[in-house]
Amino acid sequence: MNAINRQIRLARRPVGEVQAEDWAHGAEPVGAAGAGEFVGRTRYISLDPAMRGWLDDRPSYVPPVALGEVMRAGSVVEVVESNHPKYRVGDHVVGTFGVQEYVVSDGKGTLKIDTALAPPSTYLGALGLPGMTAYFGLLDVAALKEGETVVVSGAAGAVGTMVGQIAKVKGCRVVGIAGGPEKCALLTGELGFDAAIDYRSEDVRKALRTHAPDGIDVYFDNVGGAILDAALTRLAMHARVVICGAISQYNTETAVQGPSNYLSLLVRRARMEGFVVFDYARRYPEAAKELTGWIADGRIKVKEHVVEGTVDDFPEVLGMLFRGENTGKLVLRLA
Repeated sequence: MNAINRQIRLARRPVGEVQAEDWAHGAEPVGAAGAGEFVGRTRYISLDPAMRGWLDDRPSYVPPVALGEVMRAGSVVEVVESNHPKYRVGDHVVGTFGVQEYVVSDGKGTLKIDTALAPPSTYLGALGLPGMTAYFGLLDVAALKEGETVVVSGAAGAVGTMVGQIAKVKGCRVVGIAGGPEKCALLTGELGFDAAIDYRSEDVRKALRTHAPDGIDVYFDNVGGAILDAALTRLAMHARVVICGAISQYNTETAVQGPSNYLSLLVRRARMEGFVVFDYARRYPEAAKELTGWIADGRIKVKEHVVEGTVDDFPEVLGMLFRGENTGKLVLRLA
C-alpha cells in the first residue's frame, strides 16, 4: 500500500503530568496485508484515564508501554485491504491497535462492529470497555440491589455517566460527584441522576450528608484521594465500595494518598473491592446485549466528547482527561 503511517510512540516515562517531550511523532510506510491479515485505517481512537498508568514502569494488570513502542490505545479501524477470511474492505473493526493511522492485523483480539446499530465511536464508550466496566462493576462487583443509594465519583466521565444511568435503570437513587455546574446540570437533567455534587465548589462530605442522609449503599470510585475519604464517612451498613480508578492520583509525584477513613469499613461491616474489567471478557456479549437494549429504548443516553484531529493531536487531547475538560467518553476522530 502506498501510504505513510503516522504514529505516536513513548519517548520517555513521564514524571507527574505527561509532557509533550514524553512522546515521539514518527512515520513509516504502511505494510501490506499478508496471508490471513488485513490493513485497517484508523477512524477513532479511545482516550482513557488508565493510559496514564500504562506509562509507568511498575507492576499492574497489563505490562507498561515500552519505550519506543506505539502508544497503546483502543481504536476503531476501517478495513482498506484484506486477505482475512472474516474481514472485508469497508468493515469496521474495534481492537487495541494503538495510536497510529494504519494497522496490519491478523484479527486476533479484534471484533467486527455493526455501524448500523450504533456509531463507531460508541463501541469505544457505552458499548466498549467503559460500558462494560460500569455494567460489571455495578451489577457483579457491587451486587447492586433495587432501592439502594449509589454514589459515583467522576460521574460525568465515560464510566461515571454509565454507572449512574444503569443504577437508575435498576431502580436506585443516584448521586453523582463531578466538577463544575455544567457537568452537574447534565447529570441531574439529561441523565436523570437524583442529585449532583460539585466537588470544586461544595464541601463533599457535607453534601453527602444532605443527598445520602441514610448512608451510601454503593460507592463507585473513579477518582480516589480526598473524595474517596469523604465517601467512606457516609457508608451505610453492609455498603460496598467499588475501586475502579483513581484519576486524582495518577499524576502525583509523591506517594499515592490512601484512605485514612478505612476503619469505616469495619464499623459499617462494609467491603472495598477493586476489579479489572478484562476479567469479564467472556461475558461482554451479555452486557452488550442488555446495554444495547437500554440505549435503544432511551433508558440510557450515550454521552461522547469527540475531538476532530490527527494522530499528532493525541498528546494534547489526552491532557483533556486530567484537566477535566471532557464530558462523557473522550474520543479522537481522525480527519
